[in-house]
Amino acid sequence: MSDIEEIIAELKKFRDERDWEQFHNPKDLALAINIEAGELLELFLWKNAEDANKEKVKQELADVLSFALLLADKYGLDVKQIILDKLKLNGEKYPVDKAKGTAKKYNEL
Repeated sequence: MSDIEEIIAELKKFRDERDWEQFHNPKDLALAINIEAGELLELFLWKNAEDANKEKVKQELADVLSFALLLADKYGLDVKQIILDKLKLNGEKYPVDKAKGTAKKYNEL
């Protein structure tokens, strides 16, 4: 069992012990990701990045990642593979010789 599979299994165990799967449909998991990402962003509001509370960042990031992993599991997606596939696609959209050192979007390179 990979680390990711182990984490997903623990998330599902936690969820199932509380009978929360009924609330974990794809739409609500996607909404939860967005809400938790907003809570993560709020930690940086009106301050320099280094002034954000690292413990709170850790907690909110864990929430975002947890819901993302549960959403991937709901669709039967292999997290490692979808990330590698996206990296490959982004490599094609952002070739090093054009994208290195710039924050421009791929259609502006």
